[in-house]
Amino acid sequence: MNCSISGEIPEEPVVSKNSGLLFEKRLIERHILDYGKCPVTGEPLSIDDIVPIKTGKIVKPRQAASIPGMLGMFQNEWDVLVLSNFALEQQLHTARQELSHALYQHDAACRVIARLKKERDEARSLLAQAERQMPLSSTSISSNAAVNVNGKRVNEDEELGPDGKKIRPGISATVISELTDCNASLSQQRKKRQIPPTLVPVEALESYTQISSHPLHKTNKPGIISLDINHEKDVIATGGLDTNAVLFGRSSGEILSTLSGHSKKVTSVKFVTRDDLFLTGSADKTVRVWQPSDDGNYNCSHILKDHTAEVQAVTVHATNNFFVTASLDNTWCFYDLASGLCLTQVAEASGTEGYTSAAFHPDGLILGTGTSEALVKIWDVKSQKNVARFDGHVGAVTAISFSENGYFLATAAHDGVKLWDLRKLKNFRTFAPYDSETPTNSVEFDHSGSYLAIAGSDIRVYQVASVKSEWNCIKTIPDLSGTGKATCLKFGTDAKYLAVGSMDRNLRIFGVPGEDGPMET
Repeated sequence: MNCSISGEIPEEPVVSKNSGLLFEKRLIERHILDYGKCPVTGEPLSIDDIVPIKTGKIVKPRQAASIPGMLGMFQNEWDVLVLSNFALEQQLHTARQELSHALYQHDAACRVIARLKKERDEARSLLAQAERQMPLSSTSISSNAAVNVNGKRVNEDEELGPDGKKIRPGISATVISELTDCNASLSQQRKKRQIPPTLVPVEALESYTQISSHPLHKTNKPGIISLDINHEKDVIATGGLDTNAVLFGRSSGEILSTLSGHSKKVTSVKFVTRDDLFLTGSADKTVRVWQPSDDGNYNCSHILKDHTAEVQAVTVHATNNFFVTASLDNTWCFYDLASGLCLTQVAEASGTEGYTSAAFHPDGLILGTGTSEALVKIWDVKSQKNVARFDGHVGAVTAISFSENGYFLATAAHDGVKLWDLRKLKNFRTFAPYDSETPTNSVEFDHSGSYLAIAGSDIRVYQVASVKSEWNCIKTIPDLSGTGKATCLKFGTDAKYLAVGSMDRNLRIFGVPGEDGPMET
């Protein structure tokens, strides 16, 4: 029989009257003196409650005079160690049981909270949609309700939270699922993507020259500051200092429509290929959603007034169902395109810098923003969390462009252009093409990710390479506006042409001489 404490055969065995357990006499006596209870059952136990058991004496070999003292000391230390180890094992078992119970309660609480949040977000979304679909009576329209040019309601005073900010329905689980599915589909396609055979080769791009020039904006307020291209219809949109946005048909060489309604300069224009919608952002703090009418013009379907400062950028998600606006009020808004509803407005508590540029990653789950304080911020769209920051620029970040391969990010500021590797989150190349007094106004990858264009006092086109290889400047185009300031640019389909806006009123098209296109006007 073994001792219930040490697990060894006892030299002086004793048994407890209460529990009937067997112990080594010196171990149980010491435990009783320290704790006054049974080490196994925890019941009160005294010296009188233990009974010695008679056994045959074990004859020990003779030992030297100094050895028994050492052995006695070692035995005492061993007894203390055994008692301490036994107490620790009991405490460990108790702690494990308590930790297991606590973890189970925490997991259950997290599941309940997640379910309640999901139900809340869905309820808010349904409520917001129901409010927009409710018919308006003349008595229910308040004096400060916002209406669009056609007399339809587009925005009323929204409910304010305890902090005085508007309550947003949030990005629901359904929207996140749609964004995730789009990301998975585009990522899979990108793995199989190849450079199209119709892409203009480097030799042809080196011969680029101006093939046409078109005066689209007013002479009293010249200046084109934003530009976008609808590649499917070969239509170019420009936003100007004259508060107008102009849609220009490149093939026909004619102005298709002039969109008026903003009270200040149009800082950003974007096509939405679905339903031929069109978006404009302006320094008048508003964003307008335009849809085509039967007569070929465009009507404003929504006026969005969620920002409190200039809207500097508009970028459309790859699903064509959502878009983001960025403003100098240090917030960016995520909108549902169909309803014009702001699902969430994201602001950082730290920092007062405003946003001067924004762009979605090609896969749609990452948003890049540039600030007036030379910072580049990368956001997780699903959680609206800032997941990365890039510094090193001088001056406001004027433009952001993601490469189609999903790995490279180009940012432009006063000091030039920086290229960032999104896999390692670091800057791997910097272009400083102009002097310290000349800012870089725009940067743009072509759709294949083969070329990079920069606009400042002139236009420069680089051939895209790897992180370690050199990015060669293959073409420098002088600014023909006479202002010395090219403000925006975009590549056409397969880089067959380059559309450039400057601080005069003309849109200029650069391409290969002799290619089909409108003559210069």
